[in-house]
Amino acid sequence: MIANAPSTDELLAIYEELERMHAWRGWHWWPDADPFEVVVGAILVQNTSWTNVERALERLRAAHALDPLVMGALPDEELEELVRPSGQYRQKTKKLKAFLETAERHGGFEALMAMPAERIRAECLATWGIGPETADCIVAYAAGQPAFAMDAYTARLFSRLGLGPGEAASYDTWQQFLVDGIHKFTIHDSAALRDLYCRYHALIVMHCKHTCRKRAPKCGECALAPRCPAAIG
Repeated sequence: MIANAPSTDELLAIYEELERMHAWRGWHWWPDADPFEVVVGAILVQNTSWTNVERALERLRAAHALDPLVMGALPDEELEELVRPSGQYRQKTKKLKAFLETAERHGGFEALMAMPAERIRAECLATWGIGPETADCIVAYAAGQPAFAMDAYTARLFSRLGLGPGEAASYDTWQQFLVDGIHKFTIHDSAALRDLYCRYHALIVMHCKHTCRKRAPKCGECALAPRCPAAIG
């Protein structure tokens, strides 16, 4: 058991407060984003902001390259130029091509996305340039199957709330902390669980980008401040 684990009611209360604060904000992968565009975005967003990714996606759309077959046929130099706004464009081109090769080995993109979640995750992790967070985003947002994508925002928020295994804990440890807690909501339907994982992850990201910022957090605007030991002012 992870120390400082929240009760079911506490985890649900945090979710509801986040929803009240950020329900009006848009989220780029919710609820009906194109699955292949999600994969491309999940790879391009590594080590950059979503604003830069959106610029790259716009260029890919204009080139009609947000299609696995079209992108796979592009020369590396051409794809590099299209994704240049996302930064590290040579490395990211290699990662995109590596993912496309993985999909091709398994009968194509749609066939890969139709596999069980554990298999998709394993195949993604075996692909050069794809780590756990990217793999879980692909499973949840592209394949539409239950997976909680952990990130530094999640560790920041729950560590400030005095919950969880500690900000320096591993990805897998943090993910298990959230998954164990969310399972207490007694949601048994796979689609509903996937939606809850995705929504909770999205709310955490939006909260940490706009309110619980790394520097100069806006504690005065945060509904979670009364329960937060790290709240300022």
